[in-house]
Amino acid sequence: MQSEQYSVLVITKDNKISSTIGAMLMPPMFDVSMSSDYNEARRVNAERTFNIIIVDEGDGNGIDFAKDVSGSNSTILLLTSAEHFDQISYQVEGYGVLTITKPFDSFYFYNMIKIAIAVQYKIQMLSSQTAKLKEKMEEIRIVNRAKMLLMQNLNMTEQESHRYIEKEAMDRCIKRTAVAEQIIKTYN
Repeated sequence: MQSEQYSVLVITKDNKISSTIGAMLMPPMFDVSMSSDYNEARRVNAERTFNIIIVDEGDGNGIDFAKDVSGSNSTILLLTSAEHFDQISYQVEGYGVLTITKPFDSFYFYNMIKIAIAVQYKIQMLSSQTAKLKEKMEEIRIVNRAKMLLMQNLNMTEQESHRYIEKEAMDRCIKRTAVAEQIIKTYN
């Protein structure tokens, strides 16, 4: 994860914020895209996946934008004024959005970026595990359906149908799901 490049989308109308963030998040570790318009940012976000999205609360539209994109696998950082920090933080934390007060010092911002990277790493691991579990569940569903068909059509027991699928897969050097799919095609 150390040598990976992180894609970052920054949405702000404040030139000072965009130049500060641009100076701190430099290549090769970060690939930063800037936007000053929420509609353009929505379009860019729909076309490309970002690891981190930094949203300036600005006129209040940033809160809605942060909530809208919180369903993605991106880590969302919302920049908000210190006077509204507690209220806004409470409003968005249920969406998994991290809030940062502005103006911010570089040390504080850098630590929040490190937290965002750690969160991204966890998200990627969990997404990978979820995909593996879904694949395994689908395999079990297909094999169970094939076993049911063998039990109905060839009067096998559950153990016999299980053994049949396992033996066919080993004898033919193919996956159990391939054997199960052939059985489903045959008896459906």
